[in-house]
Amino acid sequence: MLQPPSPWRVEASALLALALPMIAGNVAWAGIAATDLLLIGRLGAKGVAAGALAINLFHALLIFGMGLVTAAAPLIANERGRRRHSVRDVRRTVQQTLRAAFFFVLPAWLLLWQSEAILLAMGQQPDLAHQAGLMMRGLQWALLPFLAFTTLRNFISALERPIWAVVIMLLAIPFNVLAGWALIFGNFGLPALGLLGAGLASTLSSCFLFLSLLGVILIDRRFRRYRVMGRFWTRDRERHRAVWALGLPIAITVGFETTVFNASALLMGLIGQASLAAHAVAIQIAALLFMVPMGIGQAATVRVGLAYGRGDSAAIGRAGWLALLLGFGFALGAAILLITVPRRLIGAFLDLTDPANSQTAALAVSFLAVAALFQLVDATQAVAAGVLRGLHDTKVPMIFALVGYWIIGVGVGTILAFPLGMKGLGIWFGLASGLGVVAVLLLARWMMRYRLGLVGSP
Repeated sequence: MLQPPSPWRVEASALLALALPMIAGNVAWAGIAATDLLLIGRLGAKGVAAGALAINLFHALLIFGMGLVTAAAPLIANERGRRRHSVRDVRRTVQQTLRAAFFFVLPAWLLLWQSEAILLAMGQQPDLAHQAGLMMRGLQWALLPFLAFTTLRNFISALERPIWAVVIMLLAIPFNVLAGWALIFGNFGLPALGLLGAGLASTLSSCFLFLSLLGVILIDRRFRRYRVMGRFWTRDRERHRAVWALGLPIAITVGFETTVFNASALLMGLIGQASLAAHAVAIQIAALLFMVPMGIGQAATVRVGLAYGRGDSAAIGRAGWLALLLGFGFALGAAILLITVPRRLIGAFLDLTDPANSQTAALAVSFLAVAALFQLVDATQAVAAGVLRGLHDTKVPMIFALVGYWIIGVGVGTILAFPLGMKGLGIWFGLASGLGVVAVLLLARWMMRYRLGLVGSP
């Protein structure tokens, strides 16, 4: 007689089945952003600089909003864990998350409308600030449809059917290219709008993402029964508060993480152009690799959340430990890659045969050596954060992020870079130390909750 598969094997299969599409979706998202930069690059160096200013300002609010709507995944997973076939409560969670996104976007739009004034106040060049403000007039409207798409993506992921979001994001890449090509350069009989066209193309692409996924949800029988748009304006204050209570700490946490990398770029700018360029290249490589543990963490939120809703401590432990092991295993391979072939990776961004790039390439190699060291802790903190979100544990990790990223990371990096003269390498050691502290704290909190039995039903 065949023996039934072990619970660990069943959980590993379920985790991988969910994590792989999440990873693919994250990579596709990075691909959409990359096409934006490639198109803007054809406008020249000034266009790239102005576009970068607008995109960085926009992304600061976008990432915060994405953290807020992330609350939908653990809330829905928890509800499905308690009642497998729950419909009304799942629908209301989706609707209240969409409403929370709307209330966040209103003041964000007002702020982004003043982008030129904000950039001038930050000391940016007037012509670059003006061009960035012009791009933002088209880009800022992408905020609401993209957050709505992210909410729906979290919904179908919590139902453990994330593949449609991946398909739509892959389709959005050529759509984004065509929209940008038409609006930026004036093709298909449209006027050439330059940076304003780039912003409008991003807004159209975000609308494409949202409307396409909404269409699938309204048509596919597995999603249709939830009637996510049914009685949309029904008030549910308790659930709305639950979205903010869980999502706001997540938003602040990812905000701390994102802004510390922005701060590192500003510090690099104080050192020199070569250091800043090398930093940009190394960060791009590290960010691409980060898409994998990020996807594993997203999958862990759902798997742990389902078990948490059932009050199944053993299943919570299996989901959490397997996710951490999977993230650590990938990070180990990524670290080996960064150590063994750094110049080949850098060559995708720089012409290594050009003597003018020799200093930048050498600095980038040294930065990637540090990045290899923090791959392990970066993956651990990303997955551990996802595991704890499945337990609705978001407030304490927010404090960990503040301490680790800003007090330790920026503090150590600044001291090593300037008083101790390590320059760019010092900043990267600071990033590594901050990530390491956050990873240790998050892992310790997970172990404490697991060992003390604080992972039962909510």
